[in-house]
Amino acid sequence: MAKFLRYLIILAVFGALVFWYLTRPQQAGSALFEGLQGAPERGENVFWAGGCASCHAAPGAKEDARLVLAGGYRMISPFGTFVAPNISPSAEGLAGWNVQDLANALLHGTSPEGRHYYPAFPYGTYQHMEAQDIVDLKAFMDTLPPSDVANTPHEVGFPFTVTRGIGLWKLLNLSPDWVLEDADTPELARGRYLVEALGHCAECHTPRDMTGGLDHSQWMTGAPNPSGKGRIPGISPDKLDWSATDIAYYLETGLTPDYDSAGGQMVSVIANMGHLSKEDRSAIATYLKALP
Repeated sequence: MAKFLRYLIILAVFGALVFWYLTRPQQAGSALFEGLQGAPERGENVFWAGGCASCHAAPGAKEDARLVLAGGYRMISPFGTFVAPNISPSAEGLAGWNVQDLANALLHGTSPEGRHYYPAFPYGTYQHMEAQDIVDLKAFMDTLPPSDVANTPHEVGFPFTVTRGIGLWKLLNLSPDWVLEDADTPELARGRYLVEALGHCAECHTPRDMTGGLDHSQWMTGAPNPSGKGRIPGISPDKLDWSATDIAYYLETGLTPDYDSAGGQMVSVIANMGHLSKEDRSAIATYLKALP
């Protein structure tokens, strides 16, 4: 019996060590950014395409006030309520961050202190970002107004307070693969990048499995609203019969083919999309029409 207990203890220790190793926070290699120079004018496009203001501007902010990234937007989920932090260039925000810190957060969901971020921050999408876009985004964000608004803690309970477990979630749910594998034209490739790497449209429009990860087999087919109020519509071709022209016009103006207007969180998304070029909005529409 004592021998069996010793074996059991050894196995438990070995299992804990394996778990600790596999769930460790990952970091981007510094060589990824060697020789790259950031341009704020390019970074602004990345900022709007990535929807940064939708979560990190103060709730209700409009126009230029959306560039003050004070945080405060509350994301309700079955796992708790997550509050978007201040990411302005201030002591309460990202002052002191370098490009490596930003890359670790966007590509791997890892904080400068080496901790896992909760996946309410959509690094599952941002993991596909190109290094140049990260450098450009950092250059633009450094030009934005600082805010001294203090961050509000997330409202989550045990066991979700044990952030090491997020490493296991990442193993189960993060993949370097594109969902739309074949993007055989420059416009379609651009649309895929805007949607799957920057725009994180699937975070709302795709249902989730029991772990809270996106169900790729039902990509963009619609999902329950995490707040419990209603359902977020599907935007795959079988769910949305708009033409590519209709979709691009909606992204620019917020007006549907039936002359209805965008509501809810889509108002903020449309405000972001309005900053993109006509070609980029067309590429997004092309991507959505190309989905199976």
